[in-house]
Amino acid sequence: MKIQYLNADAGEFEAPLAETQARRPAKRLDVEREEVDKGLAQLVLTLLELIRQLMERQALRRVERGVLTAEQEEQLGLTLMRLDEKMDELREIFELEKENINLDLGPLGNLL
Repeated sequence: MKIQYLNADAGEFEAPLAETQARRPAKRLDVEREEVDKGLAQLVLTLLELIRQLMERQALRRVERGVLTAEQEEQLGLTLMRLDEKMDELREIFELEKENINLDLGPLGNLL
């Protein structure tokens, strides 16, 4: 088997490369800072809402099993109410509705 080497100077390859790059549109995202901030806030609030819902379910299980005293149940209820109020405040700050606090997981459906 005989191997042939191409003896070409760099100039032969530069022209086709430049033409190819000129035909391709620039792949830049034109994103405004406010939109990025709002998107990040939406993601963080979605995760916080998921954790809040998990905590609430766990608290309800503990209450149903009767492992908490009446005082602990009261404290837990107040804490969950305050957390819900704080979530409402954060949604208001970032101008998000409850419906916006969710992640679409494609074929799995929505996260919340």
